[in-house]
Amino acid sequence: MTKKALFLMLPLIGMLSCGKGKNEEGATATEAASTATTSVTIKGSDTVLPLAQKESEEMMKNNKDVSVTVVGGGTGVGITALLEGTTDIAMASRDLKTEEKLKFSEGKKEIEKVTIAFDALAVIVNPANKVGQLTREQIEKIFTGEIKNWKEVGGADEKIVAYSRESSSGTYEFFKEEVMEKKNYAADVLSMPATGAIVQAVGQTKGAIGYVGLAYESKEVKHIAVSYDQGKTFVAPSIAAAKDKTYPIARPLFYMYDKANAAKVKVVVDYALSPEGQKVVSEVGYIPLN
Repeated sequence: MTKKALFLMLPLIGMLSCGKGKNEEGATATEAASTATTSVTIKGSDTVLPLAQKESEEMMKNNKDVSVTVVGGGTGVGITALLEGTTDIAMASRDLKTEEKLKFSEGKKEIEKVTIAFDALAVIVNPANKVGQLTREQIEKIFTGEIKNWKEVGGADEKIVAYSRESSSGTYEFFKEEVMEKKNYAADVLSMPATGAIVQAVGQTKGAIGYVGLAYESKEVKHIAVSYDQGKTFVAPSIAAAKDKTYPIARPLFYMYDKANAAKVKVVVDYALSPEGQKVVSEVGYIPLN
């Protein structure tokens, strides 16, 4: 499946479900539901979403007794659902926060965290933008509001329109901590409900900038090479650059589940870690574990 095809499949908000014969709303197919003896729900990170959907589709081809439903919404949404017991697996693009660990402990839930892939976080701009590289410091100043015009970083005299994920997103948290060094986003940064929405907005807005998981890159946007050494070396996001650690904005992607539920989710987790599952990781556009 191409990255562009994946993008077209992703709604701005809502559910993506896996199984043969999905209806227009993405509800789990009645055929799969009627034959399955185990139903597993995966919820959370929009970054992990295309990977979880594709892996679940492939896994169910040889596991007719399992039905998997994949729902986006953001890492925070998935972790909350896991805490409340409304999902079997939480997809996450960040680690658990201290307060989240405390809530799980209070709820007597022991959480297993499994790294299923790695991601290079790409900074994207509109293809019409002649700027092709930025330092970490410049990106920070753009998203904190200190730099407001592209001419300040070698571009045209045009207002910068910055797009971010909303605060429930693990990508939002990761970008704030690792790229912005924990500084706050500017008040005029536009929050988007899903990663696909950022791609669409940047592709349609000449002065736009945003950030997305590597698998969401498309011809509608252009990625930026990034420097973490004050402009001495610029590296573009790619699977190869993330693997050899030359691209600086990389992170693990997780499945999280209650250990008490391990038997139920085992087939899904095992497939994600299998050679077949890791092959899907590369096909979707992320970085496999080995």
